[in-house]
Amino acid sequence: MNEEIDASRAPLLDHLIELRRRLLYCIAAIVLAFSISYYFAVDIFSFLVQPLLLAGQTKLIYTEIFEAFFVQVKVAFFAAMMVSFPVIANQLWQFVAPGLYRSERRALLPFLLATPVLFIGGASMAYYIAVPMALHFLLSFQGDVGGVSQEALPAIGNYLSFIMQFLFGFGIAFLLPVLLMLLERAGIVTRLQLVAARRYAIVGAFAIAAVLTPPDVGSQLLLAIPLCFLYELALVGIWFSERSRARAAEKITASE
Repeated sequence: MNEEIDASRAPLLDHLIELRRRLLYCIAAIVLAFSISYYFAVDIFSFLVQPLLLAGQTKLIYTEIFEAFFVQVKVAFFAAMMVSFPVIANQLWQFVAPGLYRSERRALLPFLLATPVLFIGGASMAYYIAVPMALHFLLSFQGDVGGVSQEALPAIGNYLSFIMQFLFGFGIAFLLPVLLMLLERAGIVTRLQLVAARRYAIVGAFAIAAVLTPPDVGSQLLLAIPLCFLYELALVGIWFSERSRARAAEKITASE
């Protein structure tokens, strides 16, 4: 054990040099991904506007002369962050892993691998289910109002912000099991505390859904219910983790 601790130590200057190297790799990955993504920005945005087309809206406008250009830049940066995320996560892992015990590395690696899967799952649910439902509700206000025609003319920048809020909101919300299991592994919370706080977690899930989604009940339920399910899934994962640690402790005690 002492040898493992000594092997993980390094002078502060070495840590800073290693951190700079990892950051340069991350920046290079983002710049490269951004360059490629900007070339395909129109195609990427065409994919993002499909829910709007399916909702019956065929026109987007822009009222500021630079708005369309900045939307392409935002789309390219959004795609670059998504594409380069595995590289960024790998560089973060390469920087942190040498300072961890072997058992800690084995414990944290599954969380690192689960993060992009859960994020993509949440973003996919937003794109294919939540966004179409929200657009159907929001665009239903078109029509005659007191003899005046009311027509939706969404601005290109506003629509991009709208769909990115959904994608990031759902994606980050779906990382709840990873967060809870990391907090439990760090000793900040226990499974019994999380079980006791279940009712507050349900209220919190609906509060988060109310903030991240439009005011229609359907969209809020689409986020709140999966959050409650993911909370329960985290409790199950923590229970299995506790059993695994208990068996490992019993083996160590028996060997002694």
